Amino acid sequence: MVSARTAAMLFNRFVDWSLDQRNPRTASRHLLLSKSAVGALLAVSSVVFLASAAAINWLTFVLSPVALAIVFFYSLTKRFTAATHFFLGLALAISPIGAWIAQRGAVDLPPFVLALGVICWVAGFDLIYATQDFDFDQREEIRSLVVNVGIARSLRLAQLLHLLLLGALIGFGLVAKLGPIYFWAMPLVAAALIYEHQSARSLNVAGINRAFFQSNAFVSAVFLIAVCLDRLV
Repeated sequence: MVSARTAAMLFNRFVDWSLDQRNPRTASRHLLLSKSAVGALLAVSSVVFLASAAAINWLTFVLSPVALAIVFFYSLTKRFTAATHFFLGLALAISPIGAWIAQRGAVDLPPFVLALGVICWVAGFDLIYATQDFDFDQREEIRSLVVNVGIARSLRLAQLLHLLLLGALIGFGLVAKLGPIYFWAMPLVAAALIYEHQSARSLNVAGINRAFFQSNAFVSAVFLIAVCLDRLV
């Protein structure tokens, strides 16, 4: 997970090098490492990911190049589609599928249901986060759903996506045969998502950061604890 995420973020930095330099929100990132250093670290992290996958089981190794291709592909999507937020969701949605395969060495239905939820979850909060770049994306003529439909409609779409996330989480609990503890945690997830969208309405950096970082971290923690307690208790 660490090596794949590192490789994905380094690839994003590498291919968007000049674009990020022109964006006030991301311009300072290029003060940390040179482009050649980013390229070298990208190669190292990719090799570490492939080697780690090979050490788990045969299926994880066979699918590891596919996983890398998916997480790298996201960084290119803004060049030809405004639906880049959903490709980011896909890049993260392969995580539960990969974890399931790593643990069981086989493919099953529950992780795919959870993956659908992750796509909706990530696309929703990425739409919120992308409102910060509305002016820059419009000026640079970058393909963005926020630019295409406007900020207000983007925030409403994010709400719909997070409603679908809740449905997917409930569906995951059913197909994975989880018990009452898991389902009792769902109102906490709903409350965190409501807080996220209320915070995002302000459209200022502090509100969006609360929505993006705090709420989503809470959702992740509640989901993890609920699944673990359901299995252990």
